[in-house]
Formats: sequence, C-alpha cells, structure tokens
Amino acid sequence: MLRRLIYLLPLLLFAGVGIAFLRGFERDPRDIPSALIDKPVPAFTLPPLPGRKEGLSSEGLKGDVTLVNVFASWCIPCKAEHPVITRLAREQGVTVRAINHKDKAEDALAWLQRNGDPYASIGADLDGRVSIDWGVYGVPESFLVDRQGRIRFKHVGPLTPQVVEQQILPLVKELRKG
Repeated sequence: MLRRLIYLLPLLLFAGVGIAFLRGFERDPRDIPSALIDKPVPAFTLPPLPGRKEGLSSEGLKGDVTLVNVFASWCIPCKAEHPVITRLAREQGVTVRAINHKDKAEDALAWLQRNGDPYASIGADLDGRVSIDWGVYGVPESFLVDRQGRIRFKHVGPLTPQVVEQQILPLVKELRKG
C-alpha cells in the first residue's frame, strides 16, 4: 500500500501544481488585495512641488471623497492614464490629489506643464517612503479615500475609462451619500 502511494505522489504533486497554475490564469494580475482597505490612510506629510502652495498630508484627505493618484514623470503608463484622470477631475467633479513618487521636482513640473495638471494638490515623495506606507507596488496606482480619511478602493496600474465608469464613479457616489 505504501509503495503504491510513493508511485502516485509525483502524479498528485503534478496535478496540484497544474491546478494552481490554471487558477492563476483566472485572476486579474492588477487585482492585488490591499491590507489598507477600510483602514485610515497612513499618517504622513509631504511637501509641495516647488512653486506650488499645497503638498499632501493624511489630515488633508479628510472631509471629501478623494482619489489619490501615485504618479511619476518617468512612468509611461502614468502618461496613458493622465487624460482619464484629467476627465475625472474636470468633468466628473472628483477631487484628485497626487503623490509624486521618486521623481525630480523639475521633471515632475515639466511633465505637468506638458500634459496638464488635474491635481488639487501634490505631495513630493522623494524617497518613496510614503508610497511604501501606502502599499504601493509601482506607479501608477490610485486609491479612493472616503470623507473620514479611510482607504476604500485601490487600483494598480493605469486607470481606464472602464475602471472609472464601473468602479470609481459608483463608489464615489455611494461614499458621498454616507
């Protein structure tokens, strides 16, 4: 009996690995769970980019439903999502604030000058420490924060019109009611 099990063990292991592999294909790689969902944003204070009045802080995220976008001028997907964020801020009335991740201030300012600036405020995260506290894997990432300053939604990768229409706008509407 034991001898039969020893012969079946490689087959069982192969089947187990195969099932795990196939289940991995069913998942969206952008659907990364965040331990911070429904928890307060980490306490932080970031200075503004040079020439701007307002930076970003955890206290500044209370009072209104806010989308916090983590971007950098060197990030190519950030440029792809920028028109989506601009429309969200200008046409949908969603307050969008930003964490500028590990970027040179002059590069970030030039990027905003070139592509437009939809952000109500931007905090310069020069060493990326605040981004790490937010659980950022890479840029771009976006977080929806409720009026009490709790993270309610996280999106990894560039925002698309589909994500905005199907996930962000309905959640903004729901959070503004409460």
